[in-house]
Amino acid sequence: MKKIILHTFYALVLSVTTLLSPAAMAETKDSFKICWSIYVGWMPWDYAAYSGKLDKWAKKYDIEIEMVQINDYIESINQYTAGAFDGCTMTNMDALTIPAAGGVDTTALIIGDYSNGNDAVVLKGTDKLADIKGQSVNLVELSVSHYLLARGLDSVGLSERDVKVINTADADLVSAFTTKDVTAVTTWNPLLAEIDNMPKSEVVFDSSDIPGEIIDVMVVNTQTLKDNPKLGKALAGAWYETMQEFTAKNEKALSYMAESSGTDLAGYQAQLDSTNMFFTPSSAVEFTTSDQLVKTMKQVAEFSFDKGLLGEGAADASFIGMSYPGGVTSGEKSNIKLRFDATYMQMAADNSL
Repeated sequence: MKKIILHTFYALVLSVTTLLSPAAMAETKDSFKICWSIYVGWMPWDYAAYSGKLDKWAKKYDIEIEMVQINDYIESINQYTAGAFDGCTMTNMDALTIPAAGGVDTTALIIGDYSNGNDAVVLKGTDKLADIKGQSVNLVELSVSHYLLARGLDSVGLSERDVKVINTADADLVSAFTTKDVTAVTTWNPLLAEIDNMPKSEVVFDSSDIPGEIIDVMVVNTQTLKDNPKLGKALAGAWYETMQEFTAKNEKALSYMAESSGTDLAGYQAQLDSTNMFFTPSSAVEFTTSDQLVKTMKQVAEFSFDKGLLGEGAADASFIGMSYPGGVTSGEKSNIKLRFDATYMQMAADNSL
C-alpha cells in the first residue's frame, strides 16, 4: 500500500479552495466519482463495484457512483484534494496532512480497518529494536512508515536523532534490503512480507504494537456530503453488504479481491490476518466514538507538525481542527477541516439505510 506523503500540492489547492465560498461549492447532484487504490482493506470497494452491490445501493437513492482505481496512491489523494473526485480511500494521517492541511474540509465517512501488523520496522541480524541506534533506516520519508518508526523509537527510549533516515521509494525498498549496506527498513505489506522472508530479517516493531493508530478510511468532501446525504447512505450500504462476504467466508468473493490486488487467496488472507477489519458497522462505530481515536489523532498531529506537514501557516500542532462524534473536537475549533462522522455507520448498524 502506497502510504506516501506529498505536500508540494498544498499551495495550489489552498489558493483554489480559498477562492470558493461555501455557497459556491454547495451542489446537489446525482452523479459521483470515488477513487481508491490497492490495499488489503480497500479491495472490498473494488468488489462492491464488480459485484453490482454499489450500483444496487446507488439506484436505491437515485444516484450514480463511479468507483475509479488510481494506481498511484498519492495521486489519488491529490486528485481528490483538487476536486476531481467526491471521495477517496486514504489513511488517517494522510487525510490530515494532505486534503485537510490543503484547506479541503473532509469527512471520514467509513472507518474500515486499522493496520495490526501490516506495517513494521525490520532489522537485519538482530531481533532487538534498541539495536537500531546508530543505524540508517530506509523508508518512505514523511509517510506512516516514518510515523511508525518514531513511535517505535519512543518505545525504547530513543528518538530520530539516534538514527539516520534514508528516504527510499517504496519500489526500491525490497531490493535495497538485499544489499549489504542496508540493515534497517520500515515498510508495509505486501513489501513487508517479501522482506520478512529474507535471510536474517527480523521484525522488531510493527503496527500491532500501536493498535488503532494507522487507520484506513473512506473520506468524502464534507460539503458534498452535507448537500448529498444520499451519497453517504449508498456508500455505507454497499460497504457493509460487502463486509458480509467476509463474515460468510465467501471464497469466490475473497478470491476476486485477492486476484485483483495481485496475490492469491492465501496471500490475501495473510494480509487480512494483520489487518483489524471492522466487519460490522457497530464495531466501526465503537471505534469511531472512542476516546482513543481523539488521543491518536492528537499524536498524529504532533508528528505531522514536527515534520512540517500541516502547512506553512501552522504555528503548532493544533492548527488544524478535527471533530469527532458527540461534539468532541481537538485542535483549532475555527479551522476544523477533518471530521470523523459515525452517522452513516450508525445508520447501517441500526438497519436504517
